[in-house]
Amino acid sequence: MAVDLAAARAPEGLRIYAIGDVHGYADLLRAMHRRIDEDLRFRPAKDWRIVHVGDYVDRGPDSKGVLDFLIGRMAQDARIIALRGNHDQGMLDFLDAPDASSMFATNGGPETIRSYGVSLSTASDAAFRESARRFVQSLPSMHRRFLEQRPYSVSLGDFFFCHAGIKPTVPLEAQTPDNLMWIRREFLAYEGLHPKVIVHGHTPQEEADLRPNRINIDTGVYVREKLTALILEGDAKSVYTVHRAKDQPGG
Repeated sequence: MAVDLAAARAPEGLRIYAIGDVHGYADLLRAMHRRIDEDLRFRPAKDWRIVHVGDYVDRGPDSKGVLDFLIGRMAQDARIIALRGNHDQGMLDFLDAPDASSMFATNGGPETIRSYGVSLSTASDAAFRESARRFVQSLPSMHRRFLEQRPYSVSLGDFFFCHAGIKPTVPLEAQTPDNLMWIRREFLAYEGLHPKVIVHGHTPQEEADLRPNRINIDTGVYVREKLTALILEGDAKSVYTVHRAKDQPGG
């Protein structure tokens, strides 16, 4: 059985807010949560969930602030869900085995480390090892634990949420963490329907991309300084965006 976007429904009585890749933009993350809080005040919902599709760290200026915010918010309300992205996994891998040529070190890791008050040095092997050691020591244990505890996916109604996508024709329950965090070309090129509509990030677009079989909510926050959320309720689908300069509803 397959579901297309037009027929896909959220669970009865549940409003879902799905937020795209954050990449260290703590100010936009806070702005999006304020926007959602305002929406819930003006349009109360019987029940709701906020689903983050991963990539909280790297590239942006305040990865520490992002993790602080999410840890605090999720401690206050269990209806907030944060999935694991490939950049979050990359940070965990670096913490386990610092490597100057790793994805983390070469794709926004220095900005992440700077948000903890440490500069990553590549002047020499010894300087790199020392700066990496200081970063590991400066990282609050709750930040590492938060990343380690992130699930790879969640399913709500006719929608399946993950970071990158799925391997087409493979059952949802058989998807590997590698596919859920990393897949791109094979998933994006597939035009057939899936068992559920896949809501994902990972591949930046100028605008949210709503297709019959998937919805991409990564609008390249580190390029456009724009964070996007998808709102699902019943069979209705809409989009919110927040910008550095102003909040702007869309879609």
